[in-house]
Amino acid sequence: MKKILIVINDAPYGTEKAYNAFRLAMNILKYHKDEVEIKLFLLADAVFCALPGQKTADGYYNIERMLKHVIKNGTEVKACGGCSEARGIDKLNFIEGVKLSNMKEFSQWAVECDKVFTF
Repeated sequence: MKKILIVINDAPYGTEKAYNAFRLAMNILKYHKDEVEIKLFLLADAVFCALPGQKTADGYYNIERMLKHVIKNGTEVKACGGCSEARGIDKLNFIEGVKLSNMKEFSQWAVECDKVFTF
């Protein structure tokens, strides 16, 4: 089974990088779920993707809903602990299924995965 690492660096809103990363993950799961294992790592301002209850305008994509979907479909999701601490959110509750991690685990994922996508 192939392993894919998706790395998000940008905030959930303001650019479409997080949105496109989740679209990629959702489509890989839709069409290749039995062939791959996806790991998703949130770095820098992307750690804000892990916060529940963010409100979006009607008709606008909702990162929380997309994140919950990929977790429900087997994606392991980690948020950088140092990035979360630097932004003052490391003590907040994250969306269920998102765990704080560190650069050691991130580097291990990068080494063990067959492909790495960055957004």
